[in-house]
Formats: sequence, structure tokens, C-alpha cells
Amino acid sequence: MTEHIIDPSILDAENARREADLRRDYETLGERLDRRGIAVDAIKEKVAAFSVAVPSWGVGTGGTRFARFPGLGEPRDIFDKIEDCAVIAQLTQATRTVSLHIPWDKADPNRLKQAASRFNLGFDAMNSNTFSDTKGQLKSYKFGSLSAADKATRDQAIEHNLECIEIGKTIGSKALTVWIGDGSNFPGQTNFTTQFSHYLDSMKAIYAALPDDWRIYTEHKMYEPAFYSTVVQDWGTNYIIATELGEKAFCLVDLGHHAPNVNIEMIVARLAQFGKLGGFHFNDSKYGDDDLDAGAIDPFRLFLVFNELVDAEGRYKDFHPAHMLDQSHNVTDPIESLMLSAADVQRAYAQALLVDRKALKAAQEANDALAATQQLRTAFRTDVEPILALARLEQGGAIDPLATYRAAGYRQKVAEIRPAVESGGGGIV
Repeated sequence: MTEHIIDPSILDAENARREADLRRDYETLGERLDRRGIAVDAIKEKVAAFSVAVPSWGVGTGGTRFARFPGLGEPRDIFDKIEDCAVIAQLTQATRTVSLHIPWDKADPNRLKQAASRFNLGFDAMNSNTFSDTKGQLKSYKFGSLSAADKATRDQAIEHNLECIEIGKTIGSKALTVWIGDGSNFPGQTNFTTQFSHYLDSMKAIYAALPDDWRIYTEHKMYEPAFYSTVVQDWGTNYIIATELGEKAFCLVDLGHHAPNVNIEMIVARLAQFGKLGGFHFNDSKYGDDDLDAGAIDPFRLFLVFNELVDAEGRYKDFHPAHMLDQSHNVTDPIESLMLSAADVQRAYAQALLVDRKALKAAQEANDALAATQQLRTAFRTDVEPILALARLEQGGAIDPLATYRAAGYRQKVAEIRPAVESGGGGIV
């Protein structure tokens, strides 16, 4: 039997206050969509089946390079993190898996599996960390890891990734995500070609250890912590890597890892077209890699990404990219931000499902730019909240996750048993 962190009686009481209005809103929306030839129940079923993973590190308070201000009741270890993730899953019914980061979340794999199973949670992709040093490691990653000039350092980084695979095999993960901070800060500091060759050789060694039913995701990022050059700096380089490694290698798209105004939805379409779109880290940005809540700045861009994903679903067989939130919560309760972000990702998916694909194609083939863009705008402007809320309710979640979470007083309760964390230095996580 699945355990619940939030008292079911509180959940039921909060839902009871809102259910009648929700069902009226859903019926009204259904009538409107029916006039457009759209079955609202079919959209609801797809939304209910959609899930986005929660990163273990996301439930902790983030920070910047300048400062970090700890929040109340921060998780002390991975087991506290799993409980926080369980709250998000219970209320949203949209986050069925947790993505671990090693060595931050290193623990007995069997204990991890048992802790997650209490709440009927599974594990998403494993995430390796060779962008910072761990106490006791022999070689530093200050000047690189998988692409380091020093072979012993590269071997150490490879071994860490192999360890992540072994942990993942025990807990039921089926993928490894590799992001590195390797690059340079000064012109001439490294040889671009030699550095990339080292990286590819290291990745091939990791790829060779992948189980047959696993995937490996490589993630590009244009800058930070390397500010002059980055080894995996854009989607083109990422595509080269996935192609060089083989059929189990795919590109991961983080919405914040691009220059301002880059057409991310077109990158999504290109990678999907050539079979190398592996998945997403959902967040939002205003200036750079800000790791803001998904949909907080540009919800239309999030919708346009899902418009391409829904288009790809109808084009390609076995198209199932992975979805994960990847955010840094500096001034909000991380659980609240993650709940709202999960809903906004579902919202973008639901809106994309409303696009009249036949009408859009006809307008595109007729070179009718306004008619084509109007199809997208009509879908984006549709308030799909009743669909999301009823999908949550029917699965045992909260009609209003944020209000229910606050009514339950979870943050205050865990603050009483989790020691306060002293304010520290900078750091995104």
C-alpha cells in the first residue's frame, strides 16, 4: 500500500471545497472544445498519463555564485529528499519518478529502492557529477574531467560514471545523464581538437558499459563554469557526440542552456527528425542559464516546444523523450515551485494537443502565415486548467496543489524535525 505524506483527510477536504466548481468548468470547456471537434476526455487521458521527473537536488534551496540563503526544513539527506518528492507526487499526480545525482545522493542502493517504493516512486535517469570535487578523491576536476589533459583524471571521471550505472541498475534506472563543466577560461588555455578527442574517448568507454536497455544522454551548455570555451557547447556538438557514440546515445535539451532568443523549438524539431532527441530539463530563463520555474518567464516558448513534440509523436515510431524539471529555487519553497512547474509542463502539453493539425498543415502548404500562427495562438490561449485539475482529482491528487500543500502545513512540520542549515557561500545547488 502506498504511503502518503499529506494527510488524506486534508486533501479530501480541500478537494471537496472545489470539486463542484471544477466539474462545471470542465463541462463548459468540453462544450467549447466539442465545437472545435476536440474530445475533452481524450485530452484529459493523455494529460493524466504524462509524467515529468523531479530532480532530487531540486527540493533543496538553491543559490547564486554570490550567496545562498537556506530555507526552512531543508532536506538533510536523500531520504528526506525522497519524502519531499513524494509530497509533490501525491498532490500533482504528475511526478512519478525521481532523478538522483551522484555523489550528492549516494547511499545504499537497496535502501534507496525501499525508500522510494514506500511512496510508489520510481527512479529516472542517473546524473553523474564530475564538475566538482568530492572529499577524498585523488584527482581534481579543476581543469577538466572527461576531457582533462591528465589521463588519470579522465580515468577517474570514467570510473565515476560507471559507478553511477551500477547504482542505477540496482534501483531500476534506465539511463545515465552526463553533463560536464569542462572547457577553458582563456584563449590558448586548451587545444580544442585534443580536448574534444579526449572527451569522445572517455564517453566511448562509458557507452561500452551501458546495459542493452539503457540510454545515455549528453547535455550541452554554452557557458559556465567555463567562460571562454565549453567542450559540449551547443546542440550541434551534442548531435555529433550522440552520432559518434551509437544508437543508445541521445541529446538532452535544457531550456536554459542556450543564448537568448535562440529558437529552441527548432532545435527540438531537428533532433527529433534525426532520431537523437533524448529528453528535456525544463526550466525558464530571462538572461542566461537562470534555472527559473518552468513557464515563469516565457510560457509561449514552452508551448511551442510541446507543439513540436506533439507533431513528432505523430511522425515517428517509438518516440518517447524523457522529461525532467531542473530548477534552482532561491526565494520560494522548492516544493511549491516544483508542483507549479509540473503543472505548467502538463499545461503546455495539453495546449499542444489542442492544435488542429490538419488546419495547420493546410495553412502551411498554402503559405498562409496568419492562418497558421492563429492555429497555434488559439490553442495556447485556451484555459486548460479544468483538464489538469480533473486529471489530478481522478488520480487521487489535489485540485489545487498549492492551496492543499499550504493547508497541510508540511513545511512547518518538517522544519521542527530538520535542523536549520547555517547560511553558506554561493552555489547553484
